[in-house]
Formats: sequence, structure tokens, C-alpha cells
Amino acid sequence: MVSRLERLLNLTAALLTATRPLTRDELHERVPGYPPIDDGASSFRRAFERDKEALRDMGIPVVVEEIRGSDPPVEGYRIPRDQYALRDPGLEPDELAAIHLASAAVQLEGLRGTEALWKLGGAPEGGGSSESLAAIPTIPALAPLFAAVADRSAVSFGYRGQVRTVDPYRLSFTRGRWYVDGYDHDRAALRQFRLDRLEGALDIGRPGSFERPADADTAPSRPWEMGDGAPVEARLRIDADLAGWAVDHLGREALVAAGDDGSVEVVLRVTNRDAFRSFVLGFLDHAEVLGPDELRDDLVAWLRVVAG
Repeated sequence: MVSRLERLLNLTAALLTATRPLTRDELHERVPGYPPIDDGASSFRRAFERDKEALRDMGIPVVVEEIRGSDPPVEGYRIPRDQYALRDPGLEPDELAAIHLASAAVQLEGLRGTEALWKLGGAPEGGGSSESLAAIPTIPALAPLFAAVADRSAVSFGYRGQVRTVDPYRLSFTRGRWYVDGYDHDRAALRQFRLDRLEGALDIGRPGSFERPADADTAPSRPWEMGDGAPVEARLRIDADLAGWAVDHLGREALVAAGDDGSVEVVLRVTNRDAFRSFVLGFLDHAEVLGPDELRDDLVAWLRVVAG
């Protein structure tokens, strides 16, 4: 059962990442939790209108636009990124780190007042439960890394027995873990690192030592491609409920097949198996690893350990 808070978060994500206005029918397909159309389109429309007004009440600009090329004209919805983003509030790095930690560690009752935290990036993925929110770790490296991201300072640290030097582009909190994404000088490629696996002290370089790419904050992160493992081509089937979102997120180049039932099959290049597993589990029972067998077996074995 999808809660209304989770549905609102999913609706916000769909409208914010859309490359064009989305119709109501498309949003019904992409956002889990709405009444089935079979039960009557009016019940879905009422729920959608309530959600749309709730987002607007929170200051999130849901705009209505005519879809280009539609005849007769069809209206669609989207959230313009330039209107959604907060202006820089001038927070110091340690202040921003405190906001991230507080918003991730405290479950907020209701919805009002949370939009500013979402815009600052402090809300964990999917809203989370009270149990998972209470278990958020405090990591000494977090505040220094926020400062390094803000100051564009390269950092060096131990990771799996090796010293890595990284230009940190952004920090993220996903499924109970903090991560830093950035350019790894030692691998000459983008990499993602779990903060709880950093070894030893951080060595922070001088401010302004690198230039961040223009799309560092807006480009979708693909952590399953940001590892040191041997590349594996993973094939994944995603149910119709989330197929539209998956194709939008991964790009049409990942699409290799589409089923009559609305499901899709996508191919991903995997070098970070832990991140791939987290991505697949985010779909719950709406995704299946088709191959190769080694990736499928890894996921099944991990689930059996957790269930046991």
C-alpha cells in the first residue's frame, strides 16, 4: 500500500524529471498509488487534483501546458526546474550538513514545511519509515566532505586498502547510507564511495582545485556504473507500473524490448554490484533480473541471507 506522502514524492519526481509535459494518463502510469482507471476515471482525477493542489500549497510550481503537436490540444503537467530550485541561502557547509542530518534523522508529521528540506536535498529516498530514519548513522567525514564539495576541494582517503584522490561533486543519502560522487583521479573516471567505508583521515586539498561539470547536480546518478568491478551487462525486466519512469531515468538507449503488457526490458552496464542490487530492490516486486545468471544468483543469495 503506497502512502500519500510516498505518492506525492513520486509525483514530484515524475513532474520534475519529465522532459516534456505529462498527461494525466501518463502520470497515472508512472506514479504508483492512484486508484485504478478500471474503478472509474473520476476517482483517479479527484485524487490527482488533490495531490496537485497539495504540491502547489507547499510552494511547488506545478504548471499546465499544452503538449506540442497534439491535435486536438492536450494539456500536460510539469515542474520547471528553474522555478523549483531554491536560491542559494548562503549556508555554511557545516550548517548545510546539519540540515541534511536533521531532516534525514527526524520523521516529519504531515507535509507542510518539508518542501524546503526536499529542495535542499535533505529528505531520504522514498520517505522512509520511522525505524529506518532513526537508524541513520553519524559519520565524522560527512561535514568535511560537505565543505569540500562547497569549496571545490579535492580529497584523498583510504578505500578498500588503497588511497583514492577524488574531486567531490555531490553527496547523497540513499537507503540508509551516505555516498560521495566525484571524479576519481586514480581511475580517471566517475566513481561513487560509501562514506562508512572510508578508511583513515580525510586529506582535503586547497579550495577551487577543480571545476565541477555544469550538470553535476542535475545529471542522474548511475552508481552501478561507478565501481571497479569487471563490467557485466545486466538485463532487467520492469513492470508496466514503473516502466515509464525507468525509461525516462535510464534513457531510451537502455531499452531493448517492450512487452504487450507495458513492461520493458533494459540493459545496464554494471561495475558496482552493490549499487545495482540497491537499484533493483528500489522497484520492490516490479522488477526482475533476467541475466546474467551470476547477477541474478547474487541477488537471490543476498535476499535469502536477509530473510534468514
